Amino acid sequence: MNVINKKVIIIPARYASTRLPGKPLLEIKGKPLIQWVYEAAARSQLKDDIYIATDDSTIRDKAISFGAKVVMTDKLCSSGTERVYEAVKSIGGDIIMNVQGDEPFIRPDMIDLLFSEMERHKYDMSTLCTFITDEHEYKDPNTVKVVIDIHGFAIYFSRSPIPYLRDGKLQIFKRSSGKDTFIYKHIGIYSYTKDFLEKYINIPKGFLENAESLEQLRVLENGFKIKVLITDYDGFGIDTEEDLKKAMKIL
Repeated sequence: MNVINKKVIIIPARYASTRLPGKPLLEIKGKPLIQWVYEAAARSQLKDDIYIATDDSTIRDKAISFGAKVVMTDKLCSSGTERVYEAVKSIGGDIIMNVQGDEPFIRPDMIDLLFSEMERHKYDMSTLCTFITDEHEYKDPNTVKVVIDIHGFAIYFSRSPIPYLRDGKLQIFKRSSGKDTFIYKHIGIYSYTKDFLEKYINIPKGFLENAESLEQLRVLENGFKIKVLITDYDGFGIDTEEDLKKAMKIL
């Protein structure tokens, strides 16, 4: 029986991480990082299927050992989104969820929020953000910041502190609508329609994506919109050795 709007989660995982080689296999409390992410994502109530997409046989074997389905992808994929697209070509799906393989604190309700909004509003692409209240996080280039418009669409993503605070203090802003707005950090999870994902893959990398090393900027630079939903989330992605140590303490 065919599923209408088949919803598929794909977790891209590559071995050759620049800052933490072999990152998906690094253990936190006896489990590899990729397993923490997979088990959290697998609790989604709205998904129809879930896969890990990797270019590495060691990651594949480890994923199979804890019960995950795996799709092998080309080592030449230059981003997680390209790896997701390559996987989608072989497994299908209508609404595709890209859950970054270094987000061990991701929650299934966050995934389901995006799935439900994608079905309801037919966005091309959507993602999540949460509040920044810590000045160190605001200034940290490993924390990606996002500025959104009054309709909830991304204006820009950056590793730099945006918006710039002239008085140097983290604070709440007021828009003309009277609604409180905050400084937001991006959460590493994306949802796209299959049609838009294919369109994205066929757009060449632009100046902004290369400058910031942020693949979502290809979308904005070419005039498309990304819906950004705000959620409460105190987790973080594992980008550095410091992040790994912090995650070990928390988990």
